Amino acid sequence: MASRRSDCLVMGTGIAGLSFALKAAERGRVNILAKGLACDTNTNLAQGGIAAVMGEDDLLELHVEDTLKSGCGLSHMDTVEIVVDAGPRMINELEDMGVPFSMTEADPHVPEMGREGGHSRRRIVHAKDMTGHAVQMVLAEKALAHPNITVFEYHLALDLITETAEDGSVRCVGAWVLDRETGTVSDFFSKAVVLATGGCGKVYLYTTNPDGATGDGLAMGWRAGAKAANMEFIQFHPTCLYHPQRKNFLISEAVRGEGGRLVTREGAYVMRDHPDGDLARRDEVALAIDTEMKRSGAPCVFVDITSKDPAFVRNRFPRIFETCLSLGIDITREPIPVVPAAHYQCGGLLVDTWSRTSLPGLYAIGEVACTGLHGANRLASNSLLEALVMADRAVDAASDDAAHAPEPSCSESVWPTGRLGHAPSEAVLISHSWDEIRRFMWNYVGLVRSDMRLNMAAKRIMLVKAEIEEFFRHFEVDADLIEVRNIAATAEIIIRSAASRHESRGLHYSLDWPARDDERFKLDTVLVNPEPSVLLAQGEG
Repeated sequence: MASRRSDCLVMGTGIAGLSFALKAAERGRVNILAKGLACDTNTNLAQGGIAAVMGEDDLLELHVEDTLKSGCGLSHMDTVEIVVDAGPRMINELEDMGVPFSMTEADPHVPEMGREGGHSRRRIVHAKDMTGHAVQMVLAEKALAHPNITVFEYHLALDLITETAEDGSVRCVGAWVLDRETGTVSDFFSKAVVLATGGCGKVYLYTTNPDGATGDGLAMGWRAGAKAANMEFIQFHPTCLYHPQRKNFLISEAVRGEGGRLVTREGAYVMRDHPDGDLARRDEVALAIDTEMKRSGAPCVFVDITSKDPAFVRNRFPRIFETCLSLGIDITREPIPVVPAAHYQCGGLLVDTWSRTSLPGLYAIGEVACTGLHGANRLASNSLLEALVMADRAVDAASDDAAHAPEPSCSESVWPTGRLGHAPSEAVLISHSWDEIRRFMWNYVGLVRSDMRLNMAAKRIMLVKAEIEEFFRHFEVDADLIEVRNIAATAEIIIRSAASRHESRGLHYSLDWPARDDERFKLDTVLVNPEPSVLLAQGEG
């Protein structure tokens, strides 16, 4: 088994991981792990844009206010101010790197600003409806060409490696990694380990996320002893395309920002009772759609933008237009069928304002981290901004910490060998566990929850998790087993977090506790794994 060392080990090749790596590579060697190809990320699919105060009619204070309002009392003021204040600088950095943002017709040097739900001003910098793709391509090209960066594609981390010092303190020093093409396990050592693994949408039956969003970083950090926070707040995007051939295609909130309206099949206005209409917060819009579907028995609602000029729609939303047209839906002539779907985790591994987790040597950036920015509900297009800002700050923290951290004492670690082969007859059990978790999470821990549903989910996850761990101990590991193990751990954290919040706030809506309770619950839900189970590093010092 080969050992690899670097100054920084980064897991994930989205906007958070790549922006961190490019800056960290100016100070030392960086190894990056990608589960698949470097561009197989949630960032690559992001449509809307990046929220930043760039318009003449906008103020940093207004962006702060909108973020706090969306967070429903749980956003951390210090983090909000840090992230919002750095927004314009982050946009300028991306422009200087060559990201082709959409510009105004009047001035090709001024970004065109879109508007999305929860924002009081137009402040969404975008590249039409392919912002994430535009950013991903530029960052990936630069990372792959950088002499101090090595990208390991088709490499999936199994668990974190920790060491215990003489004083009893535990530090993260690397990770065990599966090469998906050869089936071999290697150890990657580093003074700074950075999780930029994205979210956990695949924990749910219906999601806008790609297949790789299996909660890997959260699960690994949790098993190693890092604290998790606010995982009851899973954002369901209101408008995922409802079509049997494209189950995870997002209809950007920007469509409603440009005049699209949510309607029923009969043409009734879904958001008729909300003062902000179609530009209400995501949690409110998703719940309104869910309520309408349950009231009428309809399988979906619709986004109707047919009132806008067809040429404008095709130019502003080329990807959405072409994708829908390929499915027989001309969005300039007919409404788009949509349903809510799991989209974004507002919680994650608890970090400070420098992206440090509670486990020394381990950092978390992007969707896997709980920075305190989003609170109980993420404001639209704040996610890419947060990833950029917190990755920028993590570089300084990780470089400083690494300069004072001891070298890992182990020259190599030992991954258990002699396991049984993965018998084809048993593979179906992994598939069954995967499907069972996603279905009961959707039914019991979805948009609407209750104490009974959460209790039922808790009982089921313990049984399924025990079965998966039995497989993990006895059979050779592969990507499917690793991912379903991580999904099970993530589901358990979500269930435990939701069960501990006896109120309704933001993305957590309980039938048994429908009121918001600021006296007892205006604080983060923080969980600590009482029995960290990650294997400790062993080997020759």
